[in-house]
Amino acid sequence: MFTPPPLRKKPEGPKNFREFWQSLKDTFRRLLYIYQLVWDARPSVILLMALFSLFNGVLPVISTYISKMILDIFVQASGQEWQNWIGVVVGLLVASAVFSFCQNLVQSTNSLVSTLSNESLVFSIRLKIMKKAKTVDLACFDLPEFYSKLENANREAGGRPLQVLSNTFSIFSSLITTVSFIVMLCSVMPWAPPLLILVSVPGLLVSIRFRKKMVSYMRWHSKERRQMDYYNNLVTDKDLVKEVKLFSLADTFIGKFRAVFQKYYRGFRQLVFKDWFFNSLFNLLVAAVLLVIQIPLACRILQGTLQIGDFSLYSSAVNNIYYSVAHILALSMGIYEGTLFIDNMIAFMEQRPSVVPSLPEPLRVEKNKPHVIEFQHVSFCYPASEKKVLDDVSVTIASGETVVLVGLNGAGKTTFLKLLTRLYDPTEGRILLDGHDLKEYSVESLYSVFGIIFQDFGKFAFSVEENIAFGQIDKPIDSEAIRNAAESSSADGFIQKLRDGYQTPLMRIFEEDGAELSVGQWQKLAVSRAFYRDSDILILDEPTASLDAIAEQEIFDQFDRLRGNKTTIFVSHRLSSATIADQILVMEQGRIIERGDHKTLLAQAGKYAELFHVQAARYLSAEETAPQENSCNERPAESVQRKEKI
Repeated sequence: MFTPPPLRKKPEGPKNFREFWQSLKDTFRRLLYIYQLVWDARPSVILLMALFSLFNGVLPVISTYISKMILDIFVQASGQEWQNWIGVVVGLLVASAVFSFCQNLVQSTNSLVSTLSNESLVFSIRLKIMKKAKTVDLACFDLPEFYSKLENANREAGGRPLQVLSNTFSIFSSLITTVSFIVMLCSVMPWAPPLLILVSVPGLLVSIRFRKKMVSYMRWHSKERRQMDYYNNLVTDKDLVKEVKLFSLADTFIGKFRAVFQKYYRGFRQLVFKDWFFNSLFNLLVAAVLLVIQIPLACRILQGTLQIGDFSLYSSAVNNIYYSVAHILALSMGIYEGTLFIDNMIAFMEQRPSVVPSLPEPLRVEKNKPHVIEFQHVSFCYPASEKKVLDDVSVTIASGETVVLVGLNGAGKTTFLKLLTRLYDPTEGRILLDGHDLKEYSVESLYSVFGIIFQDFGKFAFSVEENIAFGQIDKPIDSEAIRNAAESSSADGFIQKLRDGYQTPLMRIFEEDGAELSVGQWQKLAVSRAFYRDSDILILDEPTASLDAIAEQEIFDQFDRLRGNKTTIFVSHRLSSATIADQILVMEQGRIIERGDHKTLLAQAGKYAELFHVQAARYLSAEETAPQENSCNERPAESVQRKEKI
């Protein structure tokens, strides 16, 4: 049986053509994305812009015809009785005035629509970014690449989409104008329009190359822009200004800002100068072509084959064709550049979360009941790192237990809590809650059972009451419960002294009379949030680090009284607070090296005992060196005001 030879592949086209075709397809894909963004925000914007583009395309042609008719009338009336022509001239001038009014009205209305639409669009896009950021994994915030995407997406949320949309409709307007003038000019000089279009091609190629390089430069140097923002914020941030002034750091940060800018600006300037040079050569070519076209046109006027008005009409057609084509190319480059930049937003919006339920129908955590937690051979590395922050951790926490995590800084205590609350997923092993892997639960349901205070707790520029109510945002504000939570954290005392009590706005970001709290007061508010939250498992990551020893002991006593049968896990560097724990986990380099209650671990004379005795010795040393004449007037705990960390 005859087998035909295999078909030979068609030779591939030039690489530049393939790249151009792919670039064109990508541009249209991004353009559709922008249209969808605008349509989602305000569908009427697209319809109005389409109407304005039609008007703007026709108006220049009408204006040129009116000018031609007026010139022809003037030539015909020259040397004749002017009274015979006054009616016609006045009529044309009135038509010109009405036309001018309509043209200005269309432009001002277009500007009005653009201004209002831009605000609506910025709001809509920023809302999308905020909603997307809500779903992004915490692990993403550890990656510089993610910050680049986020920074670029926020930057482009301004006028970029509407600018691209406006450019596309302006192209339609220019196309209407160009086609009208081409038809007009072809009747006398059919060779001129192709020449005008052809001379625009070099400018297109230069612009494409420049825009692509500029976008690439901006994208790959987003790190420098973020560094400049960072150094600028170091000098202008109100929370850092004290240290910056006292340590004379301003000049250092300004110097670093200047050095990064110079590095960034060098490449930027080189790109812009190259673009200017090639554009200058291109403009010289254009001037020569316009001269070549207008000389024959002037000769025909002198020969008498065309009227003076025709010269105005066709000369205007020549200029309009070129400048319309150039405008179309410039707008195309603006669209191309804009769609390249919108890639930043597309990349951010396409970020897929990985902390999602593993089951099609996720389980929901049963609230208001005891819970058992189990770590099974859990190891964890942060993104883009191979170092194990947790290494083969296995532990069971029974319901109602109080567990204290102890260890030096960097031992993995906070990471342990982040994995427990499923802000991250383990690199190896698994974590069970009530016998089920955390991944099997709905994320929202899982988060609802934890009442947590991290050491880098939030400070919100809202009222005191709102700051506490954020602990349970899904229920109406309960003023009495908020006050009880504040009393439990010893915050009620200083809140009552504020100007408007619980309604006092905090921070001076928005309100000039906002209250500025100390770190310790902010920490008490954070603890209040934990008390206010109706949670089954309390997690405290050094919740009292900024408090004195007495305030710390009061809060731990309150926790012990109020927690009932809830499981409590906390980290504290003051080991005196660990004495109440049912189970103490001593961590070192990501491993649990000791576990047991206070008495058991002291008896083992291991790491915990060493840390405890070192800290106790320092407290005793502080008591021994205190002035004896005041000893009878001091409360025992008042001699220990220093914050000791192991």
